[in-house]
Amino acid sequence: MHLSELHIYPIKSARGISLATSRLDARGLEFDRRWMLVDESGGFLTQRKLPRMALIRVAVLEHSLLIKAAVENDLTVPLHPAMGPLREVTVWNDTVEAIDCGDEAARWFTLALDRSCRLVWMPDESKRIVDPRNAHREALVGFADAYPLLLISQASLDDLNSRLKIAVPMDRFRPNIVINGCNSYEEDTWRDIQIGAVKLRMVKPCARCAVPTVNQETGKRGVEPIRTLESYRTKDGKVLFGQNVVHEGEGALAVGDTVTVISLR
Repeated sequence: MHLSELHIYPIKSARGISLATSRLDARGLEFDRRWMLVDESGGFLTQRKLPRMALIRVAVLEHSLLIKAAVENDLTVPLHPAMGPLREVTVWNDTVEAIDCGDEAARWFTLALDRSCRLVWMPDESKRIVDPRNAHREALVGFADAYPLLLISQASLDDLNSRLKIAVPMDRFRPNIVINGCNSYEEDTWRDIQIGAVKLRMVKPCARCAVPTVNQETGKRGVEPIRTLESYRTKDGKVLFGQNVVHEGEGALAVGDTVTVISLR
């Protein structure tokens, strides 16, 4: 088995970036979901309510984040914003302090999404802890929904696509790590694995929301693949696809790295 795809999503719910290699820091892959769009009250915004967020494209440059959408000018924001105005923002049940990225960014995203919003960044000083009921230690997470990493096997997507009239690409599920060379849903059985020199633990199956129904190229929402997944991947009323993951320590991952299963559930 090997690591076949590696993805980050610098702005929560915006378009992802495919990488050949990436460094793992305390919160997950470097730059992954360190930025987030919030409404006037500081509540997080995602493709669940704003599928057009899929059309926001992001590139990581040497010192800045380059952001593009269907507006006249591109936007750049620093990779490491100076300590600016702090505001409390919420991700599900978590409230953390974030740095507001300023009025220019707020105006740009408001125009791109046709609704009032602001861009915020999570500084190193903000500590958001994953749910201790599932993780084996107090792992940190950025603005991801709950855990630092999401893993899916290519075989699982292939099995799903064999049941669909129109196949969907992996980007519908927004994984960080894609594994090739195992059986479909084999990742459901893993507990601890190692990719290259990095050890990871599967903490829980990923319960899917409406985001996989959003075409990441058009920003339009449909009913698949959730409707088909509901027919065979439902447990306790939740549609499950992929595994939430925490990592042990910092390190690096690269496409082509060998994947070794250390223990099973």
